[in-house]
Amino acid sequence: MNIVTCIKQTFDTEAKIVIDNGQVSTQGVNLIVNPYDEYAVEESIRLKEKNGGEVVVVSVGGDKTQEALRYCLAMGADRAVLIQDPALEQADNLGCAVAMAKLISQMEYDLVFCGKEAVDDGAAQVPSMLAEKLDLPQANVLTALEIADGQATATREIDGGSEVLEMKLPAVLSAQKGLNEVRYPSLPGIMKAKRKELKVVSLADLELSAEDVAAKTELVAAELPPARKAGRVLSGEIDEMVAELVSLLKDEAKVI
Repeated sequence: MNIVTCIKQTFDTEAKIVIDNGQVSTQGVNLIVNPYDEYAVEESIRLKEKNGGEVVVVSVGGDKTQEALRYCLAMGADRAVLIQDPALEQADNLGCAVAMAKLISQMEYDLVFCGKEAVDDGAAQVPSMLAEKLDLPQANVLTALEIADGQATATREIDGGSEVLEMKLPAVLSAQKGLNEVRYPSLPGIMKAKRKELKVVSLADLELSAEDVAAKTELVAAELPPARKAGRVLSGEIDEMVAELVSLLKDEAKVI
């Protein structure tokens, strides 16, 4: 089974977010593999270990994105491809999906795996965009997966419960927390990752132009949520505190 796993390099979830002129500053911020993408990589590796084949990790980015790809190789992926081009530096999710879909269309694969969303923008757009561009069935936000006889049986979360979908392969799937337990790269895995293939391709290599990946959307501005006000401690008799609490909830918080 050949699996293409799409990843994104994102901010460390422990990093302090700084807004500079309405944009998120990347200065001095530690970058990691998007956590939801790690579940996709882990599931891809498990399927390969069970069924054979190979796992190819794909990403769009710059030089530093190679670190994220090497991490996935250390986990157990077989090879990696980085799509790197100046025209992609200002691309939106659709532009990235167009580039990755064109690359994937030139590969032999049975499954395309992604994380359900990136923690930096929470858009959850790329899996569906890839499915549309590749004309494949999809299932998102998976919590369980079974592959047998060329068919995927996927369990996904919905409001108030879950649903089970069946689809023929190839398909596009997106992973979330709960699908598996992500492994840490072992020391031998880290050493092997240094020797595994990491190919860098440009838009020209994919026969795409800057216009093909030009952004259709623009992030106008970002801002941090307002600082949380300090809490109040009520004191006195129980009846007095209850009455004061009800008044605060009604008149100030306006929640009742």
